[in-house]
Amino acid sequence: MSINRVRIVTDSACDLPQTVADELGIEIVPLTIRIDGKEYTDRSDLSVAEFWAKCAASPTLPETAAPSPGQFEQTYRSLLGDGATSIVTISLSGGLSATMQAAELAARSVADLIPVTVVDSRSATLGLGAIVAACAALAATGSTHDEVTAQAVDLAGRTRVWGALDTLDNLKKGGRIGGAKALLASALAIKPIIEVRDGKVEQGGKQRTRSKALAFLVDKVAAVGGLDSLYVLQADCRDVDQFVEMLRPHVDGRIIVGDIGPVVGSHAGRGTIGVAFFVPR
Repeated sequence: MSINRVRIVTDSACDLPQTVADELGIEIVPLTIRIDGKEYTDRSDLSVAEFWAKCAASPTLPETAAPSPGQFEQTYRSLLGDGATSIVTISLSGGLSATMQAAELAARSVADLIPVTVVDSRSATLGLGAIVAACAALAATGSTHDEVTAQAVDLAGRTRVWGALDTLDNLKKGGRIGGAKALLASALAIKPIIEVRDGKVEQGGKQRTRSKALAFLVDKVAAVGGLDSLYVLQADCRDVDQFVEMLRPHVDGRIIVGDIGPVVGSHAGRGTIGVAFFVPR
């Protein structure tokens, strides 16, 4: 009897802690980041702490670039050599990046060697990471390629990501908000709320203070109730432990904390904090 070995591939916009990726056998294909004309490979050339230090020192926003189809192809071939019988790739939202297209081109180029299905997570950061981790856990039980793919598609429709920005500097640098408006918002201590919805980053409202923004995020989690897992995303936040304690009464299972990496952090900025979870069917 042939052993069914479905392997999961994603990209570095997933922001999964490396320990989780290693534990579940998840392959992460990196995006690249350009800061002040120099290119870095996400997760290997640049630690999250180094990234924030470089951001603070740079007058311009970092630029991110999708992996090449060749990088995905190399990963697919490596997994085939490692005994994989099929691959499910779960990508950063196709509405935010060309990463998914690169994954699909690579899938076509290895189609005669190994079946590869590419699923649009319609999410980013730990929303993507949560889907990837759940599918890798399912694959590890010996589930079929179709079962893992079906779960990825189902979860993509049920994933919610909410975040509170701490600063408008990155939106200002990126030209998404004018200087006067940013100054006024900062003077009023406005904390914008963002939501990843239908594969795009949308405005989710605004709160007057950091503590109100955190309470807003806790309310979003409490409204679902009884979650068996919750992902907390954070960009160099001093109050992350306090935030986790605020969330704990509303979560039955484990809370996984991950760093917001350069791909999302470039736009959201330092101090961004948020939650990712699945809503029930």
